[in-house]
Order: sequence, then structure tokens, then C-alpha cells
Amino acid sequence: MKRLVFLIIFLFSITIFALGQGLPMAVPETVGVSTERIDRIRPVMQSYVDQGNLPGFLTVVARKGKIIHFEPIGMRDVENSKPVEPDTIFRIYSMSKPITSVAVMMLFEEGHFQLGTSVSKFIPEFKNMKVYNEDQTEILDAKNDIKIKHLLMHTAGFTYGWGGKPVDQRYRELKVLASGSTLADMVKKLSEIPLVHEPGEKWTYGVSTDVLGYLVEVVSGMPFEDYLQSRLFKPLGMVDTGFSVPADKVDRFAALYRPNKENGLDRVGEAPLAKDDDSFFPSGGGGLVSTAGDYMRFAQMLLNGGELDGVRILGKKTVELMRYPHHDNWFGLGFSVATRKDPPNTLDSVGNYGWSGAAATTFWVDPEEDLIALLMTQLMNNRYPIHQKFRVLTYQALTE
Repeated sequence: MKRLVFLIIFLFSITIFALGQGLPMAVPETVGVSTERIDRIRPVMQSYVDQGNLPGFLTVVARKGKIIHFEPIGMRDVENSKPVEPDTIFRIYSMSKPITSVAVMMLFEEGHFQLGTSVSKFIPEFKNMKVYNEDQTEILDAKNDIKIKHLLMHTAGFTYGWGGKPVDQRYRELKVLASGSTLADMVKKLSEIPLVHEPGEKWTYGVSTDVLGYLVEVVSGMPFEDYLQSRLFKPLGMVDTGFSVPADKVDRFAALYRPNKENGLDRVGEAPLAKDDDSFFPSGGGGLVSTAGDYMRFAQMLLNGGELDGVRILGKKTVELMRYPHHDNWFGLGFSVATRKDPPNTLDSVGNYGWSGAAATTFWVDPEEDLIALLMTQLMNNRYPIHQKFRVLTYQALTE
């Protein structure tokens, strides 16, 4: 029986490598994980698919650099009965942010700027910015410059324009993240909108990481998408990650859904258009698509202190700086960080870092346990506790 299990794992490992999915596989017990307990993930996730709440999942857990759980469940395209497969391509939305942040820190390491450098040194449109007062009844001159670290920490004063305040109306009127526009167009629009607070004053989720994408473009002298492909994705072997899906890969691309009133699913998205299409927009804050294997390679590089398979992307100390809780003891330079400021409500480790995406994707890196976990699905407006359950199901399986 053990020989059969090893054979199955070996054959599956070869399949994964053939598909460009990256990390080697191992029997869970060899890295201090119980096979019986890690197998609890599937039935819990399967129940959401069986009830029609979600289309499908791909869950992955790796420890000590080895994948010990890789489980496709359900459908990537419900209407056409196409299952989730190891190489399914997903919209990762805000899980683009850690990738963009790494690109910025690569330029930081090369000496192009300091984290306290004013963004206006490279993007002059952000000189002499205006700022709203607290209730947005007045527009004032900003007292502080936007620093590069403010963009990484989401403390610059940019937002997304999702609310009902005057600033949100301005974001919608100017169509800040309009498809078919350029990052330069986006920056020009943002320069005309007052900030929601003084730079560095507090944390506000918004388009800061998209601005970082333009910063990469200006500093490197390359289009942002080209910089990512040549300096990050190609060196790491992330063969399916980008801002668009090539025609020969569209069949692998998962459809996008959201819950309906009956707890079923409504389809809301099709494949993104090609790079040369009029609606292309390289959003560093939310525009990337990727596979589980590609993103696991990115996450393993971070866990390894900036290196994977002999390719060094960042220095060890730079990764440590990124995962340090810079703001309010919970946010680093590109992702959230678990601390003990408040008692934990779930199984976790101090120092975990990661982020999630709008279509309910999530990942985290745990340096203490030498562990990475990733969940891929495609559900907007998620109302189910799948992230919390996946985290508990992952940690309860550890035996060493």
C-alpha cells in the first residue's frame, strides 16, 4: 500500500512539473504533517461545491519546500463542465500587490531610491498635492510629501473610490483605473484628486500599489509588464503569470462567479483580453492572473529569504524588512503580518504574512513553521468562511 501511495505521488509530481507547476512533492509525514489530518481539507471544501456555493477550488500546502497537499476540487467553468485542473489560470486580483511590492524592492536594492524618498522625485505630478479635511468639506494643501514607503504601506492617502464621499465620486468621474488607459494616464488623474488624509497619517486601502507599478516603469525605463516578465516571472519560472491570457491558454482560464440570492452562482466574467487589445491595463494592484504552481514558486522564494532554485530575487534582509509589521503592528511592505497585538481567533503563527484577492483567493507564508498555503477559487463577494477553515485545516495537520 505504501509503495502504491509513493508511486501515485511520484507520477503526480511528474505531471505537476510537466505543467510548469514547480515545487517538488513529498509524503506529508516526511515533513512533519499527518496525511490523515491534511486529507480533512478536501471534504470541507468539497461541501461548498456540492451545495452550489462555489464553483471549485485549488488548495495547496507546502512545508520545508515540498508540496504535501495539492487538491483540485470542482469546476473552473460550471456551465461547460470543465474541472479545476493543476494548471488552471485564476484571476488573483489583490494578490498582485505582493508581486508589485517585490518588484519595487528589487529597485530599492539596486540603489535607485530609499523608502523615505518622495515619490514626486520620479513622478512630478505628485508634487504639491491637495488633501481633504476629515469630513471632506474642505480641500487643503498637503503638508507632507508622499513617500515610497507610504505607497508600500497603503498610508499615502489614495483610496479606491468605492464609497459615497466626495473623493469617491471624483475617482468614479475620472475613471482612475479605466481599461485601455495607461499607468501614466492613471497618475495624471490621481494628481487631480485630493488625498483622503495626510501621507503617513493612517492606513487606507486603495490604488497605492498601482502607483508603484508606474514607479517601476519610470525607474526601470521599461513597461511595467515587461519588467515583471523579464526580472521576476521568467527567472522564477512563473510561466503562466501576467496581465493577460494568451489565446493558446484561454481554455485553461477559470470563469468568474458571484453568489446569487438563492446561494447559487451567477457567472460574471470571461477571459481577459490580449495585451494588444484596447482594454489592456497593467494594474499592479489587482490585474494579474496566475496558476497555483506559479504563485507557490513566488511564495517559496519569499519563504527562502528571496531565493529559489539558485535564482536570487531579493536579499534576505530585504524580505525581513518587507515582512516586518510597519504600520499599526499589522501591515508590512506589501502584505499583512500576524502579530500578538490581539489574541488570535484561529490557528496561526506570529510572523505569518500574506494577502488575499477579490475573487476569494488567498495565501500566507509562515516562517516559523516553514510553511506556505494557497487557496485559489473565483468567487466575487465571497460570504463563506473558506479562508478561516482552510487555515485551521492546514495547521491542525502539523505533527512536528
